[in-house]
Amino acid sequence: MKAAITATGKFLPQEILSNKDLEKMIDTNDEWIRTRTGISERRILRDPDKATSYLCTGVAQQILEKRGIPASEIDLIIVATMTPDMFFPSTACLVQRNIEAMNAWAFDLSGACSGFLYALNTGAQFIAAGTHRKVLVIGGEKMSSIIDYTDRNTCVLFGDGAAGVLLEPACDDNHGLLDARLHADGRGGDHLYMRGGGSLHPATHDTVSQGLHFLYQDGKQVFKAAVTQMADIAVEVMEGNGLTSDDISYLIPHQANNRIIQATAERMGLPKEKVAINIDRYGNTSAATVPLCIAELDEAGLLKPDDNLILVSFGAGYTWGGIYLKWQ
Repeated sequence: MKAAITATGKFLPQEILSNKDLEKMIDTNDEWIRTRTGISERRILRDPDKATSYLCTGVAQQILEKRGIPASEIDLIIVATMTPDMFFPSTACLVQRNIEAMNAWAFDLSGACSGFLYALNTGAQFIAAGTHRKVLVIGGEKMSSIIDYTDRNTCVLFGDGAAGVLLEPACDDNHGLLDARLHADGRGGDHLYMRGGGSLHPATHDTVSQGLHFLYQDGKQVFKAAVTQMADIAVEVMEGNGLTSDDISYLIPHQANNRIIQATAERMGLPKEKVAINIDRYGNTSAATVPLCIAELDEAGLLKPDDNLILVSFGAGYTWGGIYLKWQ
C-alpha cells in the first residue's frame, strides 16, 4: 500500500529580516548575500514565548482545516526538527496536545535539513504496513534560536518556518511515494554542528560564553559536499525510476543555496520553470524547506494528478536523500 499526500500546510512568522536589516547588524551587504546565496529576506519568530511547536501547530491546524477532518482522526504525528522546544517532551507531543489529537502517538525525528525526507519516508512506512491511515508529517524550525547574529557566515543563511503534509493510503500502487533513497555519513559531522546543549556539553556558563550553543558551519566543505550529493541523488532517483527530464513535473530541492539548486537542476537537465525555489523569501529553514515548497506549489494549484515530483535534500550529519512522488 503506497502513501499519498492528501493535504498540505505552511506557517511562517510575520516578521521579515531583510538583507538591508542585516547590513545594519554586521559587515555585509545585500548584493553579496544575494549573489552568493540567492537570499533576499527570511522570516524570524521574535516572540521569546513561542518556539517550533507554535509554528508546527499552525501547520497542523491548517492541514486539518483543508482536509476537513477532526484531529481525532490522526493516527501519528512526526515532527522533523533540530530546534525542538526542549529535549522532552517532544515537539510532536506538544503539537498533539495543542490540536487535541488524542488518538495519535507522536515523536520527533532529527535529520537536520534532510529531516523532512527522513520523516516522510518513515510516515509512509506506517501507511504501507496497513497499521495507520492518517499520518501528519511536519518539518519545522526556529533557526534564529541557534544562530549567532554576529557571525556573518551563518546568520545571513537561516530563517524560521514550518510546513507539512497529511499522508493517507494512495488510491492505487501507481501514486504516492514510489521511491526513497536516504543516506548518512557521520564523517561530515566535523563541518556542520552545534556542540552545546547535549549530554557531551550540557549548558553551563562556560558553554554559553564559548558560543557552543550556536550553529557552526564550514561553508566551503558543506557546499562542496552538498552540491555533489544533492545532484547525484537526484539523478539516481530519476534514472532509477526510468524517468527523463521531460517526465519530471517539479524538482523540489532543499533551499540551502541557489547555486546548489541550480547545479542539481542542470545535472537533471531541467529548465528553471520546473524547479521549486523560495529561498529568496525564506532563506534556509532546514527541515521546513522542502514541505514549504510543496505547500506553495499546492496552494498555487500547480500540482496536478500524475505529476512526477523529485524531492532532494542535504544536511548536517551528513544526511541526504531523494524521494520520488507521483501526485495523487
